[in-house]
Amino acid sequence: MRNIKLTIRYDGTRYSGWQSQSNGRAIQDVIQDTIKIITGEQVSVVGSGRTDAGVHAEAQIANFKTRSRLPLKNLRMALNSRLPEDIAITHIEEAAPAFNAQKSARSKLYRYTIMNNDYMDPLVRHFAAKSFFRLDLSRMRKAAGYLKGRHDFKSFQATDGTKRSSVRTVKNIKIAKNGGLVYIYIEANGFLYNMARNIAGTLVEVGRGKIAAGRVKEILSKRNRRFSGPTMPAKGLCMVKVRY
Repeated sequence: MRNIKLTIRYDGTRYSGWQSQSNGRAIQDVIQDTIKIITGEQVSVVGSGRTDAGVHAEAQIANFKTRSRLPLKNLRMALNSRLPEDIAITHIEEAAPAFNAQKSARSKLYRYTIMNNDYMDPLVRHFAAKSFFRLDLSRMRKAAGYLKGRHDFKSFQATDGTKRSSVRTVKNIKIAKNGGLVYIYIEANGFLYNMARNIAGTLVEVGRGKIAAGRVKEILSKRNRRFSGPTMPAKGLCMVKVRY
């Protein structure tokens, strides 16, 4: 039995997210169905993490077990020739038998993109949220500093019906700008439901002067979602890298 590791790039606009579900077409479904066409096997493709409906990925990592002896190069070519144009396998390799894309991950890096201009660029409209308010990046960076480290991020968690711990470690937050685009990079050992989008929404409120930078520390301590900023649109979020 081989353990195949995939690096996957996708535009999540048309999908209900990564994970299979009953009420929409998921990226996981598309890849599993394509593997079945090629190998004849019904496999389970394990992703490093769930991306929500409309969220994109530059390098989602996944793995699956197969008895197929197809050479890796041929398997990748066969997958890409049959996958829709908004999903691509950028890299494929044999992984150790114990490798699990989700459980073996040490951290994930996400990027949130904001168009901070007086118009919406038609070429990035599917991959960026819009803020017509001028954002003060120095305030946003100060606020982001309070989020680094190990904290209870319940104030930034959307209700998902689970009782799992809301403690996570944010390894780094970086805010950058290129032309009219503002980027918020967040790396953590794990993310709660909508955590990245809620952090981005809070930092945007800080950037436009609606929330003082120092209040972010207080928001963390409240452990209550109603104190943090709005949930930013899914289209601005992209999984950039998974570290193992």
